[in-house]
Amino acid sequence: KLTYYTPDYETKDTDILAAFRVTPQPGVPPEEAGAAVAAESSTGTWTTVWTDGLTSLDRYKGRCYDIEPVPGEESQFIAYVAYPLDLFEEGSVTNMFTSIVGNVFGFKALRALRLEDLRIPPAYTKTFQGPPHGIQVERDKLNKYGRPLLGCTIKPKLGLSAKNYGRAVYECLRGGLDFTKDDENV
Repeated sequence: KLTYYTPDYETKDTDILAAFRVTPQPGVPPEEAGAAVAAESSTGTWTTVWTDGLTSLDRYKGRCYDIEPVPGEESQFIAYVAYPLDLFEEGSVTNMFTSIVGNVFGFKALRALRLEDLRIPPAYTKTFQGPPHGIQVERDKLNKYGRPLLGCTIKPKLGLSAKNYGRAVYECLRGGLDFTKDDENV
């Protein structure tokens, strides 16, 4: 049987470490709730599938390595989960957050769940390229200095014709904004 609750696990410097506040459903032991979070946010599925045996689960699975009661809060616990770096795409904050918090919040074993803390190791943060240049280059391009740069997102995010989208951008810039951005749907 696969287990994601591994209290003997010693975290590595390269692990991504998450602390989740969990409130298990009545009758669900806290260790099971912590294991469910580790499983659902890594290699686990809601049911056993034949491909489970084809995966290097020990290499990729998240591990709930500790669970502690929250002082003063009945039925709340902090579940500590370690994720191996090999589970994540290099340089992708989106992939990391989608994996860790994307699907786990609706899990049936839990009444409530909240990500309280996240430790991202230097080995992973070094893979983030960051912006190609800094704020000074942006200020030079816009010829704007000595004040905050002001921008907005055009709304509605869908449904404007190209002409009306352009009109909205024009009005924003004419009104004094320095830039506009799309809402990731254009």
